[in-house]
Amino acid sequence: VQLQASGGGSVQSGGSLRLSCAASGIIFSINDMGWYRQAPGKQRELVAVITRGGSITYVDSVKGRFTISRDNIKNMVYLQMNIVKPEDTAVYYCYSKSSSDVPFWGQGTEVTVSS
Repeated sequence: VQLQASGGGSVQSGGSLRLSCAASGIIFSINDMGWYRQAPGKQRELVAVITRGGSITYVDSVKGRFTISRDNIKNMVYLQMNIVKPEDTAVYYCYSKSSSDVPFWGQGTEVTVSS
């Protein structure tokens, strides 16, 4: 599975960004898709994940601000980021997990939120 993320950039606090990730390869095996992020000097953390069936999990810090969605026909996953804060600044990584629990990672896309 190959994952190609896009949509990162610089935005002011309170603004919005939309990240996209396209999956290709052995996509029939994909179950979960989502996003992790890693801020400078911090460990990578889960931001949001959505299962093939549509179950969603968010990290508490983004609940009510970020929305994850998925298009199983186009093999895409999206992260709509609203009311962004400086603490959302990080490199965001697209993630997928196969039905046999094998994880895949895309290249990171950088998000910078200025105050």
